[in-house]
Amino acid sequence: MSVHVSHLTKLYGTQCVLDDISFEAQKGQVLGFLGPNGAGKTTTMKIITGFIPQNEGKAMVCGHDTEKEPMEAKKRVGYLPESNPLYHDMYVREYLEFVARVHGLGNKTQSRIKEMIEVTGLSSESKKKIGQLSKGYRQRVGLAQAMLHDPEVLILDEPTAGLDPNQLLEIRGLIKSLGKEKTVILSTHIMQEVEAICDRVIIISKGKLVADDSPGNLQQRVKGSMAVRVEFKENVSAESLKKIRGVKDVRQDRNAWLLFSIGKNDLREDVSAYAREKNLTLLMLQLEESSLEEVFKSLTTSNSKL
Repeated sequence: MSVHVSHLTKLYGTQCVLDDISFEAQKGQVLGFLGPNGAGKTTTMKIITGFIPQNEGKAMVCGHDTEKEPMEAKKRVGYLPESNPLYHDMYVREYLEFVARVHGLGNKTQSRIKEMIEVTGLSSESKKKIGQLSKGYRQRVGLAQAMLHDPEVLILDEPTAGLDPNQLLEIRGLIKSLGKEKTVILSTHIMQEVEAICDRVIIISKGKLVADDSPGNLQQRVKGSMAVRVEFKENVSAESLKKIRGVKDVRQDRNAWLLFSIGKNDLREDVSAYAREKNLTLLMLQLEESSLEEVFKSLTTSNSKL
């Protein structure tokens, strides 16, 4: 395994930020690392990359213990932190040359810089100072430095933050292609991003691992209510919809309503009966698959485990 985390625990004073976390990530896989703010995602990434030590447990990168062999482990990791610290007074190429010297790339420096500038779409901005770049382009510089030394493992903390829709598609495509030959662990709050590029998802909540599976399997296995999406031609109220037999909760979604059942009951017959009784015109009535967002909400609010 490229990354092996075993019984990882981290304390800040008396506060337990990570509580006995264990997982593995392998080459050829994009692993989505999800959790609410303060769940311990960034702390886990900082331990894997050797920025901070754990209190208990072990983190291994390509067979190297991050505590006993920190330099060997770090050589194999490319890291894009959430804050993306950059030297704003340096030019893009100048900064990448500095990073290349840190990694000791030697005569590979210029060819790697050229390649990274091309794959991250920085060609038109490469002669500017980093401080002159938009947030999206600064994020690309961060990605370029993380990949510059061709690491076996990429740790990306919110890699698409600040990108416009076109840039999002390009960077997601790049990450997905990198995942075919490297181990990629990324944290994000964008569920569509997880569904688009992640082969596997880990969810942590309050320092504990609560799910580890593929996005599709998580959506199928989530416990709780079944939902139907319904749209009427006429105006209806949430209070009225809550009176339909078997309805536990109601949420409006633009012109439609999401009705959540008690248990796993199919509400379509009861909704049809309600429409006939109230003389309403049904424009849409369909079962709604559990979205990854609903799965995330269910697991991180109840702290249950799949």
